[in-house]
Amino acid sequence: MSDTERVMEILRQAKLLAREYRQLTGKPLGVTGEVAEYEAARVLNLQLTPARQEGYDAVETTNGATRHLQIKSRCILDDSKRSQMCPSINISKDFDAVLLVLLDQNFEAFAIYEAERAPVIAALTAPGSRARNERGAMAVSKFKSIGKLRWQRTAV
Repeated sequence: MSDTERVMEILRQAKLLAREYRQLTGKPLGVTGEVAEYEAARVLNLQLTPARQEGYDAVETTNGATRHLQIKSRCILDDSKRSQMCPSINISKDFDAVLLVLLDQNFEAFAIYEAERAPVIAALTAPGSRARNERGAMAVSKFKSIGKLRWQRTAV
């Protein structure tokens, strides 16, 4: 078994544990980011960077051009009542675009959105919101509006 196959097996097991943990405690286990990175890499054929890479999580090479991508995630639960927020985006670091991987209650990716650097910076530096300006936070709906749908799970 290759390292990649072993990691995917570990993540499959982590998803099962995370589901059960949420059912028992009502709290997330904290594996959403790792699951999202590997889902994005698998679905979009990205090369993940080593842990603790400054500014981006994956590299994509298309037609000889290399792009650096931050990967953010959000688990969207069926019973969510309030607006969902994206994790903080650090705009001072080097990246070309941000991917937002949306996971369902089973930690399965159902959509991936992509927003280029310039619109992300414009949205996060627009006047009016301390959370947005100081913490680099934005609503999932805002991210979708400045980005594009890059991938969506098909119904089975």
